[in-house]
Amino acid sequence: MLRAVEKKILSYLKTAYRGWYVDIGPTIGAADKIWTISLNADNQNTPIVLLHGLGAGVALWCLNLDAFAATRPVYAIDMIGFGRSSRPAFSTNAMEAEQQFVRSIEEWRHEMNLDKFILLGHSMGGFLAASYSLSHPQRVQHLILADPWGFPEKPPDSERRPLPVWVRAVAYMMSPFNPLAAIRAAGPWGEWIIDKARPDIAKKFTPVVEECGLITQYLYQCNSQTPSGESAFHSMTSGFGWAKNPMVQRIDKLDKNIPITLLYGARSWVDNSAGEIIKSKRVGSYVQLQIISSAGHHVYADKPDVFNKYVIEACKYADRVGNKYEYLKPSNVDKTESDIEEDVEQTFPVIEN
Repeated sequence: MLRAVEKKILSYLKTAYRGWYVDIGPTIGAADKIWTISLNADNQNTPIVLLHGLGAGVALWCLNLDAFAATRPVYAIDMIGFGRSSRPAFSTNAMEAEQQFVRSIEEWRHEMNLDKFILLGHSMGGFLAASYSLSHPQRVQHLILADPWGFPEKPPDSERRPLPVWVRAVAYMMSPFNPLAAIRAAGPWGEWIIDKARPDIAKKFTPVVEECGLITQYLYQCNSQTPSGESAFHSMTSGFGWAKNPMVQRIDKLDKNIPITLLYGARSWVDNSAGEIIKSKRVGSYVQLQIISSAGHHVYADKPDVFNKYVIEACKYADRVGNKYEYLKPSNVDKTESDIEEDVEQTFPVIEN
């Protein structure tokens, strides 16, 4: 059923796509496989790899795939433990679970024979994209973080905005359980719960997905199965949605040559103050911070045209920087740095934000 509803959603794309399983072997479980889709794979520009957020999958990029694939290869995966990918048992240790995700992405890259790529992650996918970039900086041409979860440190109780008593009570009662446990507990009523609790999500996709209810069906089918990746996410969280190992504590260790683009929704519940902290910790490195007005946490769907524009600009910057390194190869050994800069500027003009 998940395959069928995914196929219906992706049928609205204007660009042809291919979907298949990539065998990554015994990375976490005995024989793990990652569901992968690709578009415009023969293009010679730097590819972009997309990592979704909690409880999502490849089909939720349907508002973005055509725009990205217009100029480069695009790969989107159901991360291990989610969607149509394998659902192995993760470690309950926060850092080990995080590294298991990272190892699965690296094994996927190895099987795909990708050398360098632009890495875009949303929410939890942004957290894992940053973690992957820390472990494998030589593979990441540009890191794009879309409303990333898990970056800021958990503030002291005295500095946090007080929550209503009923919210704290629900949070306390649900703390032993996975975030989306209620959907599975409801059985066949789970889809109805999603529709009633978050009717806004399906509405975000109506400009492209015309058939009513497809997005809600997709979310239900993604999250009615064994909550493997969801359990790993639960192990990585502290309290009401904070990361046990916040990324801002480690981001200064990221290779200074990796450019970062941060895209936040102005109305999102995610704390975007981490963006300024990242800029302050990466002095001398490229950090582009954009707050997209009228967008919430699902920034890629709330304002897809604006989001796509910023991502495409980041990709063009990655192409430009990557081709600058091509000029530094032995064939150009007699050129000065100013000669190289002039050649690059003529071929890859600066992108105006």
